[in-house]
Amino acid sequence: MTAIILLFITGSLLLAAEVFLPGAVAGVLGGLALVAGSVMAFGEFGAVGGGLALVAAALLVGLMLYAELVLLPRTAFGRKMVVNATVDATSQPPVARPEDVIGQAAEALTALAPTGYVLVEGRRYEAACRSGFADKGASLRVVGVDNFRLLVTHS
Repeated sequence: MTAIILLFITGSLLLAAEVFLPGAVAGVLGGLALVAGSVMAFGEFGAVGGGLALVAAALLVGLMLYAELVLLPRTAFGRKMVVNATVDATSQPPVARPEDVIGQAAEALTALAPTGYVLVEGRRYEAACRSGFADKGASLRVVGVDNFRLLVTHS
């Protein structure tokens, strides 16, 4: 009986520690301790005692999850543990505003096979040639803007 109670106490403490420790190790160990206590209860007290221990373990896990996911975030201490900040920036600036570059003349700084670099109004851009290959120095025209590059074709 003492071992069963100790396993349930240990499991409860490990489940509570899961809130504060990174990873799922404490929660998994706590769940295993509760399962071990339930198995021992089946062996020592039969089906009725083991069933009661299993129900108690399930209620304990449910109570811990409710406390962690519902009650704790409502407290001042819990709000300090949660990150609510958002990032409104992008990781990459846009290549160019489409209205500024579409239709503009471009010069191939490198051979485009089908990607390379072009010069548009004195600025260097990565570009993809829609018509396939373009030699270095070729006159091109910007026809679109992709995620990270300009789309060009022979003019």
